[in-house]
Amino acid sequence: MINTQVATREMFLADLVNQCGKLEVANGKGSAYGLQDLRDAATEYVLAASFPTVRDEEWRFTDLSSMLQVPFHVPQSYQSTVKLADIVMPVKNRDDLPLRLVFVNGFYAPDLSTVESAVLPNLPDFYAGNLSNVPEKYRSRITDVLSKHSQQTEVFTALNTAGLADSAVVFVPANVSVEMPIHLLFLSAPGASATMCQPHCLVIAEAGSKVTLIEDYTTIGNLPAFTNAVTDVVVGENATVNHVRLQRETLNVVHIGKSAIEQSRNSSYTCHAISLGGKISRHNLEVLQGGEGTETILNGLTVAFGEQLADTHSLIDFNHPHGTSKQLHKCIVGNKARAVFNGKVFVRKAAQLTDAGQLSRNLLLSPRARIDTKPQLEIVADNVKCSHGATVSQLEDDELFYLQSRGLDLERSRYLLIDAFAAEILNMLPIIGVAKMLSTCVAVQE
Repeated sequence: MINTQVATREMFLADLVNQCGKLEVANGKGSAYGLQDLRDAATEYVLAASFPTVRDEEWRFTDLSSMLQVPFHVPQSYQSTVKLADIVMPVKNRDDLPLRLVFVNGFYAPDLSTVESAVLPNLPDFYAGNLSNVPEKYRSRITDVLSKHSQQTEVFTALNTAGLADSAVVFVPANVSVEMPIHLLFLSAPGASATMCQPHCLVIAEAGSKVTLIEDYTTIGNLPAFTNAVTDVVVGENATVNHVRLQRETLNVVHIGKSAIEQSRNSSYTCHAISLGGKISRHNLEVLQGGEGTETILNGLTVAFGEQLADTHSLIDFNHPHGTSKQLHKCIVGNKARAVFNGKVFVRKAAQLTDAGQLSRNLLLSPRARIDTKPQLEIVADNVKCSHGATVSQLEDDELFYLQSRGLDLERSRYLLIDAFAAEILNMLPIIGVAKMLSTCVAVQE
């Protein structure tokens, strides 16, 4: 029986890799970035790797075995069947996010995007588009980053690289400030059968630059789907990146995402990771502080109801002096759902005078709901200021009673308390309209 299960896992990966190998690079410009070599190396890695099981320490709370029963197919091209009216935007007024890149099943949709086609006054010199249309002056830098960040250490990241035919690209040159947020919208649009899409996103903020991004995942249709996403962010010296990652896919989607962040000296990176959707979702967030005086802020909110499983694994790697980080991750879990948080802070010997704080706060709304939280500190340096903690609580009866005594019914009282718990994260989002939409989504799920 064990051998049969192993064979099934191996066949599952081999079938997906085979389909990925048939993808053609957009506009035939893959040779300019050495994509085929990257894809070949990733394919070898996947075929030699194992499909994660609950016996693996990093996956012991996240059972992916149900995926093996679904014959996912990989679309080979962009089909222009999606209409803008079909897409639910993260703000009520679509004009609030006029800079928008749209990818459907991992393929660039220029007819739905507005960054390159829109006539927007007073925009600085930067590039937002897909990989095949990158201006010549940026290509060597992008090639270097792709080669470095495509080193394989994990099977799903390697699977994404094995099918890397195109990518969303945001390139902000040195000392350029893009004040208007850039909306990167990744749509999963299943066809006649279950679909696997593999979005890839590359963000490079050169020295002294500044940019705000909204990385947004959603679904059209109700068939099963598998989203395997990878995002690479390079934050140059003295640069600032404000990053919102929003996962709001439907409840028949398996979502696995990897965000790899590399920061240079005196840079600032802030990530607001919001997870609302997916039958099974997993986000691996890894930040490497590659210079002195680096600042990292990670804010996370997971909302899971029904039988959802939402897993967040994060790592902040300090390797230079005077680095700082602040992390707050919150989970709201009801019904029979389960949330997982594993946050690691690794302070190496060279990272003296590090200041790192990490807090996991969790709200259980049902006796059948479950939360597994594990904040971790691994400190080798001897002159640091580091702290971590975790709390798990329920709605307080006396707080509910107080609100009801003021004329609110039980349902409204519960919502107000849940909304207040989530608001600490949502109020820190850089776009007010997005925060309001998410607050409404939390209420609907509850």
